[in-house]
Amino acid sequence: MIYSLNGILKEVSPNFIVVEAQGVGYGVKTTMTTISQLPPIEEKVLLYTHLYVREDAIELFGFATLAEKNCYKMLTTVNGVGPKAALSILSDNTPEQFALLVASGDAKSLTRSAGIGIKGAQRIVLELKDKISNEQIKDGIISAPVNHIAADKNHASEAINALMVLGFSQAEATTAITAQDTSASVEELIKLGLKALAGK
Repeated sequence: MIYSLNGILKEVSPNFIVVEAQGVGYGVKTTMTTISQLPPIEEKVLLYTHLYVREDAIELFGFATLAEKNCYKMLTTVNGVGPKAALSILSDNTPEQFALLVASGDAKSLTRSAGIGIKGAQRIVLELKDKISNEQIKDGIISAPVNHIAADKNHASEAINALMVLGFSQAEATTAITAQDTSASVEELIKLGLKALAGK
């Protein structure tokens, strides 16, 4: 497995870039979200990658952050969602926005992405929410419910759920969010929580 790619950015086009490392040019499929965060051409770039292998092709996907890579991997586990659809969703939504849409059950907003119909969007929300529940049971985290957060701190509860969609455990998400100013917006809380978790 290729975990990351560190090299010189050589070419940028919609959803595709070329990174040269050790004399080899790697063609990398990516999102518009990642492209918006790239340095100028001929400068160094680090991408977190996922190698996709099928019978007729081997494709390398790259992302500016681990959170975006994690979202991509989760999306492609959903029945009927392939790499192209996952890139489409993550081109229109940052990891924080995507996590919030799933955590809040907002399937309709996912249909704004090319190639995503309402049934597919509903399946994404349903399957990823189920996955979170299964992970909670498996990890024995259900003994630490989010319910202890006061009713006026619904933003914190939503942010915790969003971080769990991104692959963090409930304990990790709760610790990261409750350390923040819970009067902030949900999206801001998610960003602060991701920064706190990345600093560990």
